[in-house]
Amino acid sequence: MIRYLHIEQPFRLESDHPLPRLTAAYNTYGQLNAARDNVIWICHALTANSDCQDWWPGLVGPGCTIDPERFFIVCVNMLGSSYGSTSSLSHNPETGRPYGLDFPLITTKDNARFFSLVADHLGIRGIRLLMGGSMGGQHCLEWACAEPERFDLLCVLATNARHSAWGVAFNESQRMALRADTTFGTDAPDAGKAGLEAARAVAMLSYRHYRTYVGTQSEPDDSTYDDLRASSYQRYQGYKLWKRFDPVCYYGLSRGMDTHNVGRGRGGIASGLGKITAPTLIISIDTDILFPIEEQGMLSRYIPNSRLEVMHSDYGHDGFLTESVKIGEFLADFLNDQLRIDATTKRAFTDGLTGRKFAVPGSEEV
Repeated sequence: MIRYLHIEQPFRLESDHPLPRLTAAYNTYGQLNAARDNVIWICHALTANSDCQDWWPGLVGPGCTIDPERFFIVCVNMLGSSYGSTSSLSHNPETGRPYGLDFPLITTKDNARFFSLVADHLGIRGIRLLMGGSMGGQHCLEWACAEPERFDLLCVLATNARHSAWGVAFNESQRMALRADTTFGTDAPDAGKAGLEAARAVAMLSYRHYRTYVGTQSEPDDSTYDDLRASSYQRYQGYKLWKRFDPVCYYGLSRGMDTHNVGRGRGGIASGLGKITAPTLIISIDTDILFPIEEQGMLSRYIPNSRLEVMHSDYGHDGFLTESVKIGEFLADFLNDQLRIDATTKRAFTDGLTGRKFAVPGSEEV
């Protein structure tokens, strides 16, 4: 069940813009043990929510590798999202109305500081495993660079140290689609609908792969020449996002992703990543065109005590969500290897791996 934490203190953003107060929407699963050392913190991706057991089934859940019967699992909705944390939907005390397009830019560094503040308010100092994919992985890296002493282990999937010009170009193309919708940011009942649907269609081309579309959206025979399956699929994906996500929030989050650079203020990327002390598992996807393998290779090159695993998937970038079996196996091996040095902790984690189950959800990037 989603919970809300209201923090009645100003939060100054990287841009120097102050937010007078914060709300954090979050989910927890399982129980914090007496030693307070069984915390697994998951950072979600672009348009997901804090219910990681829902969007990462087969990896998070009873009997899975990340098992709430043994671990205390925390997932907090990022700032700027439309799923409950402070965002453009929140009340602007200066106008008495929702912020809308006046909501300030939230950087990945801001979100890492936000998660740290929430952890402190929840009484969580040490985190056994910090894990996230895509934008969630960007938040993990920022946080691990800023507070290396807080984390024992780190796992990031399909992510990077700095958002690439390629990724920024995809995001700007989506924002152009949103701005081309004359209702975007207005009070119209369907404000931003057409723009968001078009933006999501653009995004799907970066989340998936040639093989994904050819394998699932090709015509079954040669008789059809209009309203093709791939066209229908793009419209459907756009409509699905419109039904569950706010266009202005989407606009802001894409700008936030563009700000990602762990080297900013740390003397460069190599210096920033070099601050991470937690043994780190990096999972790459061989068909990912949005966050290609060379980006995870850079992470592995500069993060001390890191391991890079390349995973095959026909789902491109979305493989970080759909390939629960492979991800669970990589993570289980990583945990077992790392925990051999601590017999007590090893028992806790290996017990959690007994009888684990996996499922392969057929979801798209969230």
